[in-house]
Amino acid sequence: MRLLYFAWVKEKTGIAAEDVAVPGNVSTVAELMTWLKTRGPEFAHAFERSEVIRAAIDQSHARPDAKIAGAREIAFFPPVTGG
Repeated sequence: MRLLYFAWVKEKTGIAAEDVAVPGNVSTVAELMTWLKTRGPEFAHAFERSEVIRAAIDQSHARPDAKIAGAREIAFFPPVTGG
């Protein structure tokens, strides 16, 4: 599965994209973020406020309870603000 990181999520992880093998017990966006936190201090820091991070599965916005099975790409980004 391809994971993409944007804005401060990218800055804190230190990478823009990576291909990962997600464990079989991870089935939702929220569970994926919880698993990502275990991958090292940079991921723990990037996802410490996972409740504000938005996700997109295959370029469609996804809720935290969205299933990730079959996803080719999941992107993570902070909430967008502006005027």
